[in-house]
Amino acid sequence: MKPQSTHGKPGASGIRAGLAGTSSLKSIDWPALLATAPFFMFAIVMMVMPTAALLATAFVDKQGGFTLANFAEIITPEVADAFMASAKISAVTAVLGTVLGLVLALTVGRRMTSQKVKAAVMSFCGVASHFSGIPLAFAFIATLGRLGLVTVFLRKAFGIDIYAAGFELASFSGLTLTYLFFQVPIAFTIIMPAVDRLSTQTREAAEMLGATATQYWRFVGLPILWPTILGALALLFANAFGGVATAYALTGTAVNVIPILLYAQIRGDVLHNEQLGAVLALLMVFVMTVTISLYLMLRVRSERWMK
Repeated sequence: MKPQSTHGKPGASGIRAGLAGTSSLKSIDWPALLATAPFFMFAIVMMVMPTAALLATAFVDKQGGFTLANFAEIITPEVADAFMASAKISAVTAVLGTVLGLVLALTVGRRMTSQKVKAAVMSFCGVASHFSGIPLAFAFIATLGRLGLVTVFLRKAFGIDIYAAGFELASFSGLTLTYLFFQVPIAFTIIMPAVDRLSTQTREAAEMLGATATQYWRFVGLPILWPTILGALALLFANAFGGVATAYALTGTAVNVIPILLYAQIRGDVLHNEQLGAVLALLMVFVMTVTISLYLMLRVRSERWMK
């Protein structure tokens, strides 16, 4: 008997593929997809499309032709100095912010017994970590400016003139001090959950084996917290490197950092150079992408330690 011809009829594999396709469509959570659609649209409009526009602008000259000459301007003294200043202030505030945030987290999490005080500290850090930009700059000018509240009080009450002693708010040190106002709370909010999840059984086991407090933190506590600490460093560096509103409102152009230089190139005045602005923006995107990716990887590792 000859086998029945299957010409013109769907085979078993085709039927299975069609059923699988139908099943995959049914498995999609359409309500959740529709609910998150505005977020994805926002990300495309505000992140993907501007990045694509930057790429298109960075590789063309003013006549519209393809060129790589725009990237040569990165090594000019002005851009190089701005990059070094941004990297320096980001590194300094990231290190100081992480160290102070770690100390604060250890104090609140391991030493503080009052739940009300602990809640007050955590609430203040939650608010201060989002307090930046022009309001923060105004607050520091009103407090530590030449006619600021603290400046005038120190001069009248104790005869101390901080500006005569060399302090200047519109300078690298002043900008560093201002950045620490939100860098420390951010580090605290990142490190505090890891400190809370440190096992008391581990500490007790180390003490039973004869370990001192210093040995416990050196060989047990800090190695467990290390990924979280490094993640905080990476995130604080990215946060300071990309900040423009606080720096511009506080110092104007007195401190030459990448965000202010970028703003000067795209705002349309005599320094307007759209191609250089696109290159600087791509440089910032690259730095932010690397540091935030590093933070996310370290965060996953720290969460694995705490399980």
